[in-house]
Amino acid sequence: GMVEKPSADEAPSNLCITGRYILSTEIFDYLDKGVRGAGGEIQLTDAIADNLGKMPIHGVRFSGRRFDCGSKEGFVAANLHFGLKHPEIAEKVKRTATEIMQQQG
Repeated sequence: GMVEKPSADEAPSNLCITGRYILSTEIFDYLDKGVRGAGGEIQLTDAIADNLGKMPIHGVRFSGRRFDCGSKEGFVAANLHFGLKHPEIAEKVKRTATEIMQQQG
C-alpha cells in the first residue's frame, strides 16, 4: 500500500513518491469527497491508494538526488545544489554562499 508521510517505523518500504504524476480522472472522484488524511489535509496519496486494484497504477524507480522541498532546509539545499551546478550562475552562487557563511561567523 501507500502511506502519506509515514514515520520510519511505519513505512511499508524504503520507496517514496517524488511528486510527478499522470492522473486518471477517477482519482478526482476520491479527492472530491474531501476525505482528510495526514496533517488534516486532502492527500493525493490517499486517492491513489484508494484506487489500487481498481485501475492501473504505475511507478518508475528514480536513481538520482532527491530534495524535500516541502521543508525549508530541503528547499534551500535544492536551490544551492542546482545553483552551484548551473554554468551561468555557479560562481556567483558560490561567492554569495561564501559571503553569507563568513558574515554568519
